[in-house]
Formats: sequence, C-alpha cells, structure tokens
Amino acid sequence: MVTIKDLSTKAKVRWCPGCGNFAILIAFKRALVELQIEPERVVAVAGIGCHGRIVDYINVNSIHTIHGRVLPIATGIKLANRELIVVGFAGDGDAYAIGLGHLPHAARRNIDIKYIIHNNMIFGLTTGQVAPTSPKGMKTRSTPYGSVEEPLNPIAFALTCGCTFVARGFSGEIEHLKEIFKKALTHRGFAFIDVLQPCVAFNNTYEYFRKRVYKLEESGHDPTDFKLAMEKSLEWGDRIPIGVFYSIKKPIFEDEIPQLRGLPLAYRRIDNIDITRAYAILR
Repeated sequence: MVTIKDLSTKAKVRWCPGCGNFAILIAFKRALVELQIEPERVVAVAGIGCHGRIVDYINVNSIHTIHGRVLPIATGIKLANRELIVVGFAGDGDAYAIGLGHLPHAARRNIDIKYIIHNNMIFGLTTGQVAPTSPKGMKTRSTPYGSVEEPLNPIAFALTCGCTFVARGFSGEIEHLKEIFKKALTHRGFAFIDVLQPCVAFNNTYEYFRKRVYKLEESGHDPTDFKLAMEKSLEWGDRIPIGVFYSIKKPIFEDEIPQLRGLPLAYRRIDNIDITRAYAILR
C-alpha cells in the first residue's frame, strides 16, 4: 500500500512560501498514491530551474540533469528499461528555450514518457528575466521597458508536434491537477502537461488565472477531436481552458523497434557480446 509518507523525503523544501511548485508536488504524489504506483517503478528527471528541486522531495528514483536536457535523458532511461515509469519535470525556460528542440522529436516518436512543465512565465531562479512564455509587454529585469516578443503557445506547439496526450493544469486547482496527472500516467505514449505555476516572487499570477480558468471537461470538450483541441489551444484572455485538450491512442516508439522486444536492455547480459567485428569496420 503506497502512501504519501512513502513518497516523502527528509530534504528541506526550499521553494518560496506560496510557490506554485508546491501544488505540482502535492498533486503528483497524490496521483501516484491513488494509482498505487510503487516508488521503485518511477524515475523522475528534472532540469535546471526552481522546479528542479522537485526530485529531492519525491522518494522515487531520480536524476537532476543539465539545462534543457530532460527529454534526452528521459528517453535514454525509457529505452534502457521500458518497465519504468519515466517522468520529466522542466521549467518553462528549461523546456521552451534551450530544450525546445527536443520536444518535437519526443512527441513524433510517441515514446512512453510523461513531460510536466512548470510554467511560471519567468526565469525565477535567476531572479526574474523574460522567458519564452512571458506576455508581450511584460517588464522584467531583462526587459525593463517591456518585452517586444510574442509568447510561445505551448499547447498549440505540442499539438502540432504530434503529442498523443496534451493537457494544461493550474497550481490553484490541485485536485484537478492531480486528475490530469493520473490520466497522463496511465496514458500509453508521450504525455505533455503544461502547468500554469505562479511565481510569488517575480510573477504572481494566482488571482489572474483564478478569474479566468475553466475546466474543459465541464464544457463538453471532446479530447479526441484534434481540430477542436487546436481551437481551444488558441483561447487566451478572459477565458483560459485547463484540462485534457487531446488524447488518442497510437503505437509507441518502443513497440516499433524489434531490438527492444523481450527482456529490457538494462537486464540483458553484455559480458558475452563480441564487438571485434565492429572495431574492424571502423578501422
């Protein structure tokens, strides 16, 4: 019986009081408990940013990688042992700036990993610079006269990349976020979840989003309709949708590679492999 206590660690939580990361941590733990997923089956991969500390606060296998490289590491882990549930955590700067080039390929391959983006629309760890999802006109330490750039639309981008599961959550709706995580964890294929995660220090958007978010499932949304999902992804302003935009079934990358069938690579013997011929070819 997996409990919240089983998933807790002794590490001191060092996020700012009120940070949206707390909700993501709580929702993710609750999702694992309600699905009764054993900690030893999970690998959490985190990038650089305030979000990265999350791997210190969840008692699962984990790795803290370099900036923007969550998806390559997560992909390698999944290919080595497909029996593991691999979850990548990234910030909006980590995922949508230096790491953006990895997203289209993970999505089009439909590799069975989950990608959770802590999207506070600011570079919070480095004390408040403009990020790829910062609103146009936003004044930050790097844009004191206001940003001149249009923000990236993560949901529309994920849909066009071919993600088979695309969702958005909000840190102010923990129970709803938990349900999104549960759906993502049970989805067979690449699952993309963008979480609107206010930064209380440099971009406190709690009230802004509380007045505007609405739940897609309460509006009769059909998550199998790609065109409708794309239309909903473009909604932003007075009403902002949260929930599952799109979810379909397609073959996963691991099933398409014959060499990955059978015993996971991590469990196979390597002491009986002769690579002499490979060396000869290289010469």
